[in-house]
Amino acid sequence: MDRIVIASNNAGKLREFTALLAPLRLSVVAQSALGIGEAEEPFDTFVENALAKARHAAALSGLPALADDSGICVPSLGGAPGVLSARYAGEPRSDQRNNAKLVAALQGQPDRQAFYYCALVLLMHARDPHPLVVGAEWHGEIVDTPAGEGGFGYDPYFFVPEFACTAAELPADTKNRVSHRGKAMQMLVEKLGSWR
Repeated sequence: MDRIVIASNNAGKLREFTALLAPLRLSVVAQSALGIGEAEEPFDTFVENALAKARHAAALSGLPALADDSGICVPSLGGAPGVLSARYAGEPRSDQRNNAKLVAALQGQPDRQAFYYCALVLLMHARDPHPLVVGAEWHGEIVDTPAGEGGFGYDPYFFVPEFACTAAELPADTKNRVSHRGKAMQMLVEKLGSWR
């Protein structure tokens, strides 16, 4: 495996994946560069949606595929936005409207704990019966006032107590090391050696 397709059209995720995969010296291509559109994400769990996206990209590219499904979960809201994180405020997708809806939903709520979750799935081919699957969490809390210019999605409102700042205020290399996606990618790289 020397070339893989990333099953995402999200520019922020593609930047992070490119940086995280650089040490593996893999040739990485975004599915959009191959004319592959987004897969349906009809499932209620991150893992099922990531698997559907990976199979879609692998089937249409003929390449091994890496997909993630990730989002933010707020326990006091029953886990919402969850798998609907990118579309929390409806279509068209809007980080600004998603964040506004989340902050409004938490008004008066004393428990503002939240966590990002990332499920990663790597397939050698579309019908691979033994995908490599990992998942990781990143814990913090939701704040009312955004801070920081980095990251994407809910990052300006996701306060990380460990660093006393929001995810959007973290340097990219730090975020890539400690985030849900960064941790999941580290797990995936560790398991690659014994996979197959």
